[in-house]
Amino acid sequence: MKILALLVVVGLGQLDASSDTLKSITAGFFKVLDDCKHELNLGENVLMELYHFWKEDHALLSRDIGCAVVCMSKKLNLLDESGKLHHGNAQEFAVKHGADQTMAQKLITVVHECEGQHQGIDDECLRALEVAKCFRSGMRQLNWAPKLDVIVTEILTEL
Repeated sequence: MKILALLVVVGLGQLDASSDTLKSITAGFFKVLDDCKHELNLGENVLMELYHFWKEDHALLSRDIGCAVVCMSKKLNLLDESGKLHHGNAQEFAVKHGADQTMAQKLITVVHECEGQHQGIDDECLRALEVAKCFRSGMRQLNWAPKLDVIVTEILTEL
């Protein structure tokens, strides 16, 4: 759910590295998508929405997207018992996929801030959807969002 918080870096010299790291984190996250697709009986429309997650003009509206984010986050052990981002596991996941400690911490901070903004939403899936959108906005503000074509190629190569 808050796994999307694994994606922030500061400085122009780190822009390419940050985008590449975010691409790697996204690909790592999507490795469990197939399991969640079957468990949640997700349709192809939800999968296409997820693949277009980083596309700037793509609106994320489906509750099912949030449910998929929750499922993938749980499978990757990124959530604690309360459904919030597990900071230690999230940091380890980010570092494993190329983030340095500073970037990993920034990603966690962005997710944590997004969680705080949407903590009043009771529905787990809708809350995850809003946190994901908030995280995406945060990554765009940092210019860390990877290019869609690069991510799709990366994901398809690894599947």
